[in-house]
Amino acid sequence: MIAGVKRERDVDGDEEEEVRVKVGRGVEDRRSRHCPYLDTINRSVLDFDFEKLCSISLSHINVYACLICGKYFQGRGQKSHAYIHSVQFAHHVFLNLHTLKFYCLPDNYEIIDSSLEDITYVLKPTFTKQHIAGLDKHGKLYRAYDGTTYLPGIVGLNNIKANDYANVVLQALSNVPPLRNYFLEEENYRRIRRPPGDIMFLLVQRFGELMRKLWNPRNFKAHVSPHEMLQAVVLCSKKTFQITKQGDAVDFLSWFLNALHGALGGTKKKSSILTKVFQGSMRIFSKKLPHPDLPAEEKEALLLKDEYQEKMSESTFLYLTLDLPTAPLYKDEKEQLIIPQVPLFNILAKFNGNNEKEYKTYKENFLKRFQLTKLPPYLIFCIKRFTKNNFFVEKNPTIVNFPITNVDLREYLTEEAQVTEKITTYDLVANVVHDGKPTEGSYRIHVLHHGTGKWYELQDLQVIDILPQMITLSEAYIQIWKRQDKDDGAENHTGA
Repeated sequence: MIAGVKRERDVDGDEEEEVRVKVGRGVEDRRSRHCPYLDTINRSVLDFDFEKLCSISLSHINVYACLICGKYFQGRGQKSHAYIHSVQFAHHVFLNLHTLKFYCLPDNYEIIDSSLEDITYVLKPTFTKQHIAGLDKHGKLYRAYDGTTYLPGIVGLNNIKANDYANVVLQALSNVPPLRNYFLEEENYRRIRRPPGDIMFLLVQRFGELMRKLWNPRNFKAHVSPHEMLQAVVLCSKKTFQITKQGDAVDFLSWFLNALHGALGGTKKKSSILTKVFQGSMRIFSKKLPHPDLPAEEKEALLLKDEYQEKMSESTFLYLTLDLPTAPLYKDEKEQLIIPQVPLFNILAKFNGNNEKEYKTYKENFLKRFQLTKLPPYLIFCIKRFTKNNFFVEKNPTIVNFPITNVDLREYLTEEAQVTEKITTYDLVANVVHDGKPTEGSYRIHVLHHGTGKWYELQDLQVIDILPQMITLSEAYIQIWKRQDKDDGAENHTGA
């Protein structure tokens, strides 16, 4: 019998492929069948953390991963890079990185096999509501394909060149449960509408993808590369933050929180998951000061004017900046600089409504005092370690002494807020540390694993467990505190 040939268009827009119909023997479906080359797949080389680009044409369109060598190639038609690669190197199994379908080349048929599900899950992990609800209830260790064991969420991030300042912020945020839970389910933000040509939503998509990789219980390796996330940061920040140049973690945190809030459709009046988790409010009392060089009589006359009277305003915040006392310059008898220490409650006194601080602008000076009016579920402290002037950046090495749990902020609230805010006690969940010199130092982070109550230190790819007593000895730079729930009571995880 004559074999008829039917030509049809490839679903991915590649070149047409032939589907042969054996007349008299029924139809042989070449679109899906078992593949004899599945045992050639090398899972140890598969890495889906990098940008989905063809390694030859550098195109984003229609990219396939070779599951034998891990490289990316465009297309699968007869003149495509993936097809040529399959013939040249006898690598036959490919995965479309967009549709998540598997193909055998050069025969060009779809492979349907349940043994490949682990690969699609690593490329695109998904989480059910039930899975998310149980994330903080146990401390089960998982074994990656490469044999290493890891705790989902306590996963190292690759320092590509000089991006540890961003890594610590991403790791801190990934361990804030309500924020993490929101981004683990893509459905929560999939339908948010953005204006045409808006690139900022890319931040939301990439952050969600990174969050799902960090919490994936079925990873092939026990670390993640934030490559695609950081490329979105470089693009959306217009190169303010880069992969190749050390940045400031507080500057990055401030930009990232506000950029994510805006990309999720949030405004000053409209909330987003960021404001629901981190936003508090304060009262600011501000008083303009006469120029210090003026004669005393003129100063007194000016202070009577309306312009120099104290004014009150309300303001929201996503984090609180805590000022360190000036570090002393004297040395001890061994000629070593004494590292000063300060209790956390001393630097929190800035918000007690009484302590005044002078702020200088280019033209004017102001005295300001602050008092909190609303506390968020998660409170971020940024400890101001760096002062910049025209010539260089100075770092204040003062160690802040703080308890890990039961920090009560009630005294920093206004009288009205003390009535409305029922729970004002917080426990530490993340602590970002800056080590070394101002411009060339390095970052590491301490995070609390909610399921085990244990603390871990993460520095790039290195993950070690740490005693909570050791955390307070570091030069803390950013801290995230969790408000105790009604059922927390005195039951706090200290890891001891």
